[in-house]
Amino acid sequence: MCHKHFGNLAVIRGIVYYRLSPHELKPFAHASQGLRNFVPRTTARIYTWLPTLIGTVAVYFGVEESYRQKLRKNPLDYVNEIDPNTE
Repeated sequence: MCHKHFGNLAVIRGIVYYRLSPHELKPFAHASQGLRNFVPRTTARIYTWLPTLIGTVAVYFGVEESYRQKLRKNPLDYVNEIDPNTE
């Protein structure tokens, strides 16, 4: 009988697992490369997301302006009213 230690109890064939210890990770190791790549990546993709962004902002401000206009009172609706305090 084979004595297996905890952590080696199951055998899964055909799948390769790569594990890094949390003590070996360097969270800011490639931060300078990421900042250098930011401008080229942004300029490469700006033509795909910029029209969508501009359209979304235009629709948002248009809807907000029409909502504010609908909230306003129309002065022509009150032309024929009589002020009760003037009698």
